[in-house]
Amino acid sequence: MSNNVVPAIINLDVKGPVISRHLYGHFAEHLGRCIYGGFYVGEDSDLPNEGGIRLDVVEALRALDIPNLRWPGGCFADEYHWMDGIGPKDERPAMVNTHWGNVEENNHFGTHEFMALCELLGADPYVSGNVGSGTVREMSDWVEYLTREGDSPMVRLRKANGREEPWRVPFWGLGNEAWGCGGNMTAQQYAAEARRFGTYCRDHGDNKLYRVAAGANSFDLAWTETLMKQLGELGCAYRPTGYMQALSVHYYTVSGPWRDKGDATVFGTDDYYRTMLQAARVDELLTGHSNVMDCYDPGKNVGLVLDEWGTWWNVEPGTNPGFLYQQNTLRDALVASLHFDVFHRHADRLVMANIAQTVNVLQAMILTDPDSGALVLTPTYHVFEMNKGHQDAASLRVDLPSGVPTREVESKELATVSVSASRKDGRVLVSLSNLDAGQAADVELDLRGGAVTGVSARILTAGELQTHNTPDAPDAVAPRAHDQVTATASGLRVHLPAHSFVTVEAALA
Repeated sequence: MSNNVVPAIINLDVKGPVISRHLYGHFAEHLGRCIYGGFYVGEDSDLPNEGGIRLDVVEALRALDIPNLRWPGGCFADEYHWMDGIGPKDERPAMVNTHWGNVEENNHFGTHEFMALCELLGADPYVSGNVGSGTVREMSDWVEYLTREGDSPMVRLRKANGREEPWRVPFWGLGNEAWGCGGNMTAQQYAAEARRFGTYCRDHGDNKLYRVAAGANSFDLAWTETLMKQLGELGCAYRPTGYMQALSVHYYTVSGPWRDKGDATVFGTDDYYRTMLQAARVDELLTGHSNVMDCYDPGKNVGLVLDEWGTWWNVEPGTNPGFLYQQNTLRDALVASLHFDVFHRHADRLVMANIAQTVNVLQAMILTDPDSGALVLTPTYHVFEMNKGHQDAASLRVDLPSGVPTREVESKELATVSVSASRKDGRVLVSLSNLDAGQAADVELDLRGGAVTGVSARILTAGELQTHNTPDAPDAVAPRAHDQVTATASGLRVHLPAHSFVTVEAALA
């Protein structure tokens, strides 16, 4: 056992805000090998597929209870014209993906293929519309094509392309990164565009759109305030208008300068701690934007959406720099586990989060080998799987009366132990991260207002922070049973080895 003992009080009978399952959302952009060679291999592939969609990828993501998938971008969304991606594949016009590698996009994966993918996954579609280079009519027509029944020009076109019934598409992005690749707009310019586009994205039938305005770049709180001013008047009588239901924000964990972000697998302990310090700032980020929103919307009617987050490293040597392919180590997994603890604490305002990205890009769940076709589950994938019991569960407050161990990193304090908890369907799930690279810790869970039984635990760790999974070593970082959880007079004592993530699940007696 360690000398670092952290008391933690959890009142099992005091439920907090529900942790939306959509905080465990995903993101798939036409970028590198995320779509082509990742999700989509084509109907002629030797790999098992349905309509060209790779089935082992689908199976792996279904095991995560994937709640939603954001598509087609990202930066690609604001140069994507959806009508180029419908109809017979051999008649679809090609385009150049100017943002990501300057490669030709043949549009073989389009609206129908994406919707088929979401149906296979059992995930809600989150479609990002084109505000940057598109038109209001183009986006309005896309909504109609996807969601309207009965008879209309877009309905007839959808039926001519083989789909009789409309789809359910709840989430709709009004552009992406309008401050940058989505149009280089000012906040005021974009706010006016969002009002216009949002107005003409109609609800058809019982499909109610949840419109997400393209929000701030990291800590740009002024952007969020500008959008909130557009939604209603300041004060307790705030009644947001109907053309936006949420605002987004993007935040990436980068330990070095943007021009040289560091290597995904070759890094030292100092690099690791700088990474964790930057990852922990997501709490500051969400708190800042939530505080601004609270000034205008104390009733929390408008949602906050972190629809791009994750680590961003230099690309793997020998790969296309525009494809953003990077390996995924235990370090990335701990970035994810820390983020989720923060997300759970912000469940009253944060309604969705989407990791960037799902397959073969940035902090991916899955890597596919282009030569052998092998599929590899990353350490980050396992954090999502171990945490899936938090989806749609009631959050439980975790009080740490004596604080937690800290480490000084670049003159700042990094908390090295993180805990969150929830309850659902008569079960409690506690997630615990030890971010210290070399020192173990023990957490004394004082469980009040109930008793637990049938306790089980799992751990995700490895001998080195740099450990990662490959086709030759697919389980180098994989969850296993954790037997260092013991009963105490007030609850449970959980041992956390250095650089580890542990989940403890139990039934409420």
